[in-house]
Amino acid sequence: MKPAIVSQDTPWSEIHTLMLPAYGETWLMVTIVMLFVVTLGGAVGVVLFNASPRGLFPHPALWRVLNWLVNMGRSLPFLVLMAAIIPFTWWLTGTTIGIPAAVVPMIVAGIPFFARLVENALRELPPEVTAVGLVCGGSRWQVIRSAQLSEALPALVAAVTLNLVSMIEYSAIAGTIGAGGIGYLAVVYGYQRFDHHIMIATIVVLIVTIQLIQFIGDRLVTRLRHASGSAS
Repeated sequence: MKPAIVSQDTPWSEIHTLMLPAYGETWLMVTIVMLFVVTLGGAVGVVLFNASPRGLFPHPALWRVLNWLVNMGRSLPFLVLMAAIIPFTWWLTGTTIGIPAAVVPMIVAGIPFFARLVENALRELPPEVTAVGLVCGGSRWQVIRSAQLSEALPALVAAVTLNLVSMIEYSAIAGTIGAGGIGYLAVVYGYQRFDHHIMIATIVVLIVTIQLIQFIGDRLVTRLRHASGSAS
């Protein structure tokens, strides 16, 4: 007689006791990462565009270096990058597991990705935007802030939305190193313990979260474009 198979599934009534803390950890990771990514990646993207021939301060050598760094940072899949910089992560945080260990590779992966998005957003602007700012006597910073970034705001919001979705996906992958969050829950409970309820719950939560972020981002972009069109 075959032994009965004992179910490993967490009761649906108890799912929230595991899911809510994990969901909070995911957003903690993503919030920390996005603060660095938007600040540093945005700055790199602005310099990358303005060091190009169309920019405020063309600098071929600087543009080539930054362009190479951005391309290199975007070349490696996140899982490979996460493993490759383990020594750097250890040196910086003193650990290779948990949220601190996940935040470092997520930032390293997110900065070049967002920098390229910012550069592309600025590149789509008509050359007259920068020219008008200069004719009005604005300084470089004033032209960047009041002309370039202001005119590219809808595209920049779309870039933030796309990057935010990517960071949530990266946080799920970071669960493989015990980073916590939804990904860790899916790996430990859903995969290793064959807990189908947890796996289904994590999939549903991730899908709903990303759909909601994309919906909000698209609505903001639409409103900003309408506002910009009305102003012009």
